[in-house]
Amino acid sequence: MSILQLIEPEIKDLGGFIARRSLPYPNHQMVGPFIFFDQLGPSVLPAGKGIDVRPHPHINLATVTYLFEGALMHRDSLGTVQEIQPGAVNWMTAGTGIVHSERSPDADRRQEATIHGIQTWVALPAEHEETDPEFTHYPAEVMPTWAENGVVIKLIAGQASGYTSPVKVFSPILYLDMNLSANTHFTIPTDYSERAVYGVTEGLSLNDEPLAPYHLAILEPGSEVIISSTADARCVVIGGEPLGDHYKWWNFVSSRPERIEQAKADWRDGHFATVPDETESIPLPEVVTEANPFS
Repeated sequence: MSILQLIEPEIKDLGGFIARRSLPYPNHQMVGPFIFFDQLGPSVLPAGKGIDVRPHPHINLATVTYLFEGALMHRDSLGTVQEIQPGAVNWMTAGTGIVHSERSPDADRRQEATIHGIQTWVALPAEHEETDPEFTHYPAEVMPTWAENGVVIKLIAGQASGYTSPVKVFSPILYLDMNLSANTHFTIPTDYSERAVYGVTEGLSLNDEPLAPYHLAILEPGSEVIISSTADARCVVIGGEPLGDHYKWWNFVSSRPERIEQAKADWRDGHFATVPDETESIPLPEVVTEANPFS
């Protein structure tokens, strides 16, 4: 078998906005450096409505936003204001600590709008956890994109097929967005110790075994896995090298439990920097649940 584990995501309906969370999973916390994996939508937001993820903190990780449809406006405590559109990448390194919000742009609120994409968190190696916070936007046109056997591949982060993403990373990582035409195939690179495939649509198979949409297939290390399609289909491939034990509590990720305790106190006591022009924030929860797509 080429599939080590098949993860069915936890589904949350947040007032018409659907989030499907595959990582962390109870007995499979990470894939390479990826410690959090959400599919956002696809959800149709009626005119006058929008996504409003209020300011909240992160430490010792990087958040990665990638959209298939729609738009989001990012604001953070560095003073960044950046709208992201489909195909672009927002990479935010939290490091010592950062606060940000994600909201629907005003133009999208004035009309019916679809939101659909992937939100991931990437853990940082211990030696980089306390790096300075940083935000970088990578437009869609700078991301390496190529075709193989009728499959159009976009390299979001890392290296594959001789291409290197411009996204600054801190450890070996693989992140691909793949669009397959009907009856096409692609062999997943074996250069990384840990790999997984997420089915965004129907019509996909791994070594001729159907992959249901919205499922994350954890692959056997070193196995040759061929993705094929019976119809036009889309999937995401993630992977990389393991980073050892990391802990997640709410928005905080670290290799050190005591660092998370410090971050809790800092947020509760108002010691994080604030986001300019934002007047609200998400308070520190008393009990952590998986109820927020960006939590």
